[in-house]
Amino acid sequence: MTKATPIPFLILALIAIGALFLKGPDVTLVPNGDVNAGDTAWMLTASALVLLMTPGLSFFYGGMVRYKNVVSTMLQSVIALGVISVLWVVVGFSLAFGDSIGGIVGDPRTFFMFHNVTDAAVKLGSKGDMALTIPLLLFAMFQLKFAIITPALITGSFAERVRFSSYLLFMVLFSLLIYCPLAHMTWHPDGIFFKWGVKDFAGGTVVHMSAGFAALAGAITLGRRASHLKQEAHPPANIPYIFLGTGLLWFGWFGFNAGSATAANGTAALAFTTTNTASAAAMLGWIFFDWMKGIKPSALGACIGAVVGLVAITPACAFVSIPHSIIIGLVASVISNIAVHFRTNSPLDDTLDVFPCHGVGGIVGIIMTGIFAMEGKNADGTPKGDAGLFYGQTSQFINQMTALVIVAVFSFVASMILYKLVDLIIPLRVSPDQEDEGLDKSQHGEKAVTLGSLVTNGHSVHGNDHSKSAADLLTKH
Repeated sequence: MTKATPIPFLILALIAIGALFLKGPDVTLVPNGDVNAGDTAWMLTASALVLLMTPGLSFFYGGMVRYKNVVSTMLQSVIALGVISVLWVVVGFSLAFGDSIGGIVGDPRTFFMFHNVTDAAVKLGSKGDMALTIPLLLFAMFQLKFAIITPALITGSFAERVRFSSYLLFMVLFSLLIYCPLAHMTWHPDGIFFKWGVKDFAGGTVVHMSAGFAALAGAITLGRRASHLKQEAHPPANIPYIFLGTGLLWFGWFGFNAGSATAANGTAALAFTTTNTASAAAMLGWIFFDWMKGIKPSALGACIGAVVGLVAITPACAFVSIPHSIIIGLVASVISNIAVHFRTNSPLDDTLDVFPCHGVGGIVGIIMTGIFAMEGKNADGTPKGDAGLFYGQTSQFINQMTALVIVAVFSFVASMILYKLVDLIIPLRVSPDQEDEGLDKSQHGEKAVTLGSLVTNGHSVHGNDHSKSAADLLTKH
């Protein structure tokens, strides 16, 4: 029996009670002639695709940990669907896309409890200069999916040792104090990065670098697992889960990147194509690089490589040519592969290599955007002068590097502070006994598979050795 914790339920109840005092719109949606049916249909689809990425991530991560931590690891991703969805409606969208406060964060009153979001006439930016051809409500829901998956990405760094309740608190604070300001600075028309001309089409800084550096801070703060200190090798619990997670992530990423065009147009088509191409190149790059080093090409390596390619192309997907996306995928896979090797031989216990893959992959993507970005055009057809180093211009590369440094330092330092704060309120790490027992049992009272229910060759598989994986037991029988 776990200790009763009424606070989370009371907070949710207060939010529901507060909603009773808010008047809804007079009509479902204010008519607006600027809304395009085709764009709206595509963005509804893209939003659903991005939502699918979070369950995909849960399978991707869940398949990599030890058998006794599969459920807890998967739940840490899935629970973000609930927590961040409510938080986004209450205040998150306002902080990310509300009226700008110094180009750093949005005014929490702008869209509090989604007030005004259903008014399609509302425009973003001090001059109303974000031209949307979809309802603002749909834009808000599309952006929600990015806010959901970002804290979920972090969980791989401290898997197998974090307390569930402390993770929930950290997720809320990270979203409000790190993710929302970064989203505002990068994607809001009045954000400082946006005004500088920083190119991050779908979240290389906002999502992957912020999650990667928060993951690095988390791995340092929570320390090494007992098994890591003993240098015990732990093969993945379920390779098919990793395959499934990779497929769902790759599929959903088309909504993630192509959907960031917020329209069904040529920009979306370019982002769609570069996304697939970079991921394919990175998948091959990872396993071929391993092969060159004398390491067998593995299913795990192919899946990780594909995801690294998806990460790296995210900021650049609509700004670079299709041939250059091959370079981005290949370079990212090799650099992340090397980073994983160094992490493995270091004292850092980043359980699922979130920083070497997402943090480093995001860094590579931002740099490559500054190198290979094609020159944009103004409304009158004149060139913007924002091409990358490859095309002989330097200003865009400088902008990218400036944003990279700011995001890296801000995400890491702010995350370290939040971890320390959360640890003072609720201890971050489970007890040694709970860690040894596994988080599935100690935190949730569940198992990934009931061993007695496994059947092979018509006979039930029974056994008391819960340290063995289901695959071991099936092989034995």
